[in-house]
This record gives sequence, structure tokens and C-alpha cells, in this order.
Amino acid sequence: MRMTLPDAYRTQLQNTQESPKFELHPNQGFVPTNFPGYSIITPSKGDESPENQALYDLFEQSQTHLVNEFGATVFIPVPSASFHVTLADLIWDSAYRHAREDSAFEAQLQTQIAHIFQECQSISEGKPIPFQVLGLMLMPRSIGVCLAPIDEVSYGRILKFRRAIYQNHPLMGLGIEQQYYFTPHITLGYFGSVPSVEKHTQLSDRLVQLNQPWLGETPKVFKVHQAELYKFDDMSHYYREQDWATFKF
Repeated sequence: MRMTLPDAYRTQLQNTQESPKFELHPNQGFVPTNFPGYSIITPSKGDESPENQALYDLFEQSQTHLVNEFGATVFIPVPSASFHVTLADLIWDSAYRHAREDSAFEAQLQTQIAHIFQECQSISEGKPIPFQVLGLMLMPRSIGVCLAPIDEVSYGRILKFRRAIYQNHPLMGLGIEQQYYFTPHITLGYFGSVPSVEKHTQLSDRLVQLNQPWLGETPKVFKVHQAELYKFDDMSHYYREQDWATFKF
């Protein structure tokens, strides 16, 4: 909750950094850098539950406002089709490049995730996990929409799912380990450059205003229906094969 407060915006604007996941090309503007890997995420926007589609429209509106406020040389929006919640980071960048030197690695990873999802059927309840949309969140290299499990039971279900992944010994044997705490969010874009100090007050004030639509009396709820294994080449392109593992909550 604190991450969506005005004081947090002011502090984080002082700590922004250029994201290495995008680079500026003279004739193309900012383009994504090569950053390959695998994650377990919610389905991409086009495949998501109809229940969440209205929220995705609001995410796009927020993204457009952020581009207008920060400018295209500062804030780089990701394609809206790639909007998702990361439920478990797996492997990426140099660790992934090293792991795939073993030609069997990717098949082993895909098979093991399928096994884990099968074992997780005991924690499936046949109903989605609700997350409350808390508002805009500034991170050092990006801006996203912050989410939180709506109650302790929901949080417990997510923790059990993540433990099943990160405490799986065969998966650990593939070089995969937990490196981040779970901070559910949907990334809207990254910083291509650092906002000037002179604009910090103006931008923090505008962020407070842009956050108002998320703060209504009736909480906006994003429902996580399932988790899927996805591969990515960079932060704008997530994809999967139809036979890759899916877990329904």
C-alpha cells in the first residue's frame, strides 16, 4: 500500500534509473534489448478471462497518460498485449544463456514445470485468486500497477503455489531458485532515461492525480484464474507453445 502513496512517488523519482532492457537507436527510438528467459505468468491480455478485460482497458489508459506526462524519451511503454502478472520468475539473461548450453535444458524445464503443475492439483480450488488493484507503483527502472491478494486465504494459496515451484529439487537442479519476494504487479513500461530533477515535483503531483481512478470506494479486483509457462526474448515479447504447462487455480 505504501508504494502507491504520494511520499513514495517523490522518493522513487529520486531513485529512478535507466532500464538496461531497452536501448536507444538513432533511427528507431528505444528498442528492447535481448533478454531471454522463462517465467510463470498469468495469460497474456488476449487470452485472459473476460472478467479482467475492463481492467486491461484501464491499464492501457494509465499507460497512455504516463507517456504523455513523462514523455516518450523517458517512459517506454510495453505492448499492451504483453500485460501480465508474474507469479514466479524462473530463469533469465546470463543464467539462461549458460543453462541452455545443455541442449536438453529447455525440454527438461518444460517437463518439470508440467510435473509441478500436476502435483499442485491438490491446492487447486476451482476458483480464481482475487487481487485488489492498489494503484500506480514506481520502481527504480519501471512503472506498473500494484496488486495485492485480497485476503489472507488468497495470499496463502499463492505462497503454496510458489513453494511448490521453488522448493522442487529437480527444478533446483536445473539452476532455478527464488531470487525475489512476491510483489504482484503489471508492468506498464520502463525508464529509457531519468526524469530531470526540475520535473520531480510536477511529476509526483501528476502521478497522484493519475492514481485517483484506482482509489474509488469500490475496490477494483483482478482475478488470477491460471498460471502458464511462458518464454520471452525480451520485455516486449512473451510466447508459449500450446502443449506447455497450464495450472488452473
